[in-house]
Amino acid sequence: MEVTTHMAEVVVKDYDSFETALRRFKKKVQDAGLLQEMRKREYYEAPSVRRKKKLLAAIRKERRRQKRESDKAGA
Repeated sequence: MEVTTHMAEVVVKDYDSFETALRRFKKKVQDAGLLQEMRKREYYEAPSVRRKKKLLAAIRKERRRQKRESDKAGA
C-alpha cells in the first residue's frame, strides 16, 4: 500500500487579505488533488473492485479515442 502525504501550505504575508490567502490555499489543494484523494479513500474499496473500475475506465477511454479518430477520418 502506497502512503503519501500531501501538505497544502500557504504563507500569509502582512499585506495579504484573508480572502486572498484562502483563494491561494484552495488553488493549492485543488492542484495537489487532495479532495479527490479524500473522496477516493472515504470508503474501503477491495482490490478486485479497484481493478474492475480501472479496467472499465481504460475501456471507456479507448472507446472515446476510437470515436474521436473515426470522427476525424469522416470529417
